[in-house]
Amino acid sequence: MPRAPFSYAEVGATKPGGPWPPGYHHFRLRRRIGAGRELFERAGREIRCYRMQRGIGIFHSASTPTAEPDTELTVRLGPIVAPCRVVYVLDEPDVRGFAYGTLPGHPEIGEELFAVEYFPDDAAVYGIVAAFSRPGAWYTRLGGPAVRVLQRLTAEAYLRTLPRR
Repeated sequence: MPRAPFSYAEVGATKPGGPWPPGYHHFRLRRRIGAGRELFERAGREIRCYRMQRGIGIFHSASTPTAEPDTELTVRLGPIVAPCRVVYVLDEPDVRGFAYGTLPGHPEIGEELFAVEYFPDDAAVYGIVAAFSRPGAWYTRLGGPAVRVLQRLTAEAYLRTLPRR
């Protein structure tokens, strides 16, 4: 069975250091969650197991137990089941996480990154949520600025699910 295409052309544009694609709302939220390599490793593992989505109660299903490229997953946004696919996984010495992109049927169009960063100089660990999106359904267009506020609040909630210290 052929896979559904992503609902946007700029696949992979949430990768750290790259430019944001034009025509979308963009945000990047970065919060310190503590310090130490052990915290970084644990948070990285938990992110890959959908800790952020599970932690705020929107995880619905995934085709793999941990995020891997091409994993199909769905999140539940109230009564809506929103399809996504993992675009890439970050498994670098000081950055761990993954990004997923929206598929047809998702109320938004775009991509979201969930990651943790480690800074060896002072052992600081930061959680990151970054995204670009635009409305993909009539009701998200109608929601306008309220949808953006909700996305920001959701990103803050994602970061609160990460382990501390």
